[in-house]
Amino acid sequence: MIVAIDGPAGAGKSTVARNLAARLGFRYLDTGAMYRALTWLALEESLSLDDGLELEELARSETISFEGDRVFIGGRDVSEEIRMPRIDRVVSSVARHPEVREVMRERQRELGSDGDAVIEGRDIGTVVCPESPLKVHLTASEKERARRRAADTGEDQDAVLAAQRDRDARDRGREHGALELADGAVELDTTGLDVAGVVDRIAAVARERGLA
Repeated sequence: MIVAIDGPAGAGKSTVARNLAARLGFRYLDTGAMYRALTWLALEESLSLDDGLELEELARSETISFEGDRVFIGGRDVSEEIRMPRIDRVVSSVARHPEVREVMRERQRELGSDGDAVIEGRDIGTVVCPESPLKVHLTASEKERARRRAADTGEDQDAVLAAQRDRDARDRGREHGALELADGAVELDTTGLDVAGVVDRIAAVARERGLA
């Protein structure tokens, strides 16, 4: 069984999904990390982020895997590198290519099919796992999301807010895998809520539906 968690950057998806998985005894899969890992490798190999076919070839040739919270691509641990601001700024450029998204979806479905899992991203409930019995869309105010991101990266909050607005526009305007509310999804605004409070609410819905 898969719990699908979607939402924009800074809504708390990763932290909530990780803690929810621990609460339910499920595996946790961060799909955003997969796109970040591919972006990191493309930059390392000086590939054009505008060439979808070249990026698709790279995605098919280099395996992305997880060991706990660690992320690997081609056997290399890139867990810290993929969280750097330079990746934040351009990962949407990689994720927008339909060829890349198809490769990633294949891998995500493969990873998700191996037992119960909490999977988070931006199109999990709409495209990757639309049959999920529990789809959650996390959101938060623009300022709160920027504050969280700035606290994580040490960047100026105003700069983060500007970059975030640009990324939100790209994510919502993508032709393939656009960020949107999935049919039947539970929408939860995390502004002013701590992680435990958000996890409690989702776990309660899971219990109400007989999923946990």
